[in-house]
Amino acid sequence: MTRFEQNFLTAIDVGSAKTCALVAELTENGPRYCGHGISDARGSRKGVIVDLDKAAASVQRAVEQAEQMVGAPVERALVGVAGPHVRGVNSRGGISLGSRAREIGRDEIRQAVERARAFNMPEDRQTLHLLPQQFILDAQDGIRDPEGMVGTRLEAQVHVVTASATAAQTVVTALNRAGIHVDDTIYEPLASADAILRPDERELGVCLADIGAGSTDLVVYYEGAVAHTGVVPIGGDHFTNDVAVGLRTPLADAEKIKKSFGCAVVTKIPETNEIEVPAVGDKPSRLMPQRFLCEVLQARTQELFEHVRDSLRHAGVLELCGAGIVLTGGGARLNAIAETAEQVLRRPVRLPLPAPVDKMPAALAAPEFAAVIGMIFYGNRMRLARSAQEQGFTARLRALFARKTGWQGTNAGTSDQR
Repeated sequence: MTRFEQNFLTAIDVGSAKTCALVAELTENGPRYCGHGISDARGSRKGVIVDLDKAAASVQRAVEQAEQMVGAPVERALVGVAGPHVRGVNSRGGISLGSRAREIGRDEIRQAVERARAFNMPEDRQTLHLLPQQFILDAQDGIRDPEGMVGTRLEAQVHVVTASATAAQTVVTALNRAGIHVDDTIYEPLASADAILRPDERELGVCLADIGAGSTDLVVYYEGAVAHTGVVPIGGDHFTNDVAVGLRTPLADAEKIKKSFGCAVVTKIPETNEIEVPAVGDKPSRLMPQRFLCEVLQARTQELFEHVRDSLRHAGVLELCGAGIVLTGGGARLNAIAETAEQVLRRPVRLPLPAPVDKMPAALAAPEFAAVIGMIFYGNRMRLARSAQEQGFTARLRALFARKTGWQGTNAGTSDQR
């Protein structure tokens, strides 16, 4: 691995609306922005890649822009995965430690987690994340880290995020065709959570709804752990399509009209307001009431959050969301969307900007970049965790070697004199 690969981290978000590559340097004070690239999405629809060559070309354009800013080639990256094919399931399993209580070590914890994940999964699915929720030691639950504790039976309760193996591998293949090696795939709402959610929200209970172009991806935290993940197959593209059909205007113009004049609450718009709407074909543009546009958007917004409500209620986690709902993703930029969400879900709703990477341009501090920014934070956190684990393993080896040989490092032979 080159010095650049050791000290820098690249994240790529292959969405249905855009492809974004973000490069950051890993410093002692955290990630520092180095460069980014954005290209129009090609080859993706409803959160799934449908044309490999177009998707790969879109990735290549974004990466080339980032490389020009960084001044070095990008060859490895983390990539986000999302869409209707992603599903989460809670599972539980454990191991017996024998008739006599003994101390719990990392090996026992690992075995218990592996037992918990050992459930029947269709062959066409793959595991994206294995997320421990809690451990149960001799019927005592709510344990977050049982290492060093003593007991006779250890159980693990985990949340497993799975994806369509075909869809996930297609994303990896698209990056490979663009000349990028994929170090890891990350469920995008988990990454967004690293850039969006507060620690107290995770403890009290919160749902993060990432409204992308093709779908709305959900992740629920409770008592600091992931309690549920799910997907509602409605995203920003559905809003745009409704506008195109309702106003009889081309899709590209519908997207611009939605962003410039859209609102999720009709009564916020004066009755006299009118907007110019381009017609399909050679027909001239015409003036239409802005309220008509907002009626279309309000209906779709209510439908979206009714589906979110029903999804959370069916999973039994709606009542866990004491801190409410947090919205992110490009679709969350629709004016007054939070008010409609509060009305339907009957929970407080927050629409924050993602926490910025150091030195990052202000233009990237927007909801649509939460996933790619979160991947940088997520990747940095995983590297720090692996480094700490490796250091701990090395320390245990040294301690074991010292016990067997009497070696005390550079202070050998001096301990008896103290």
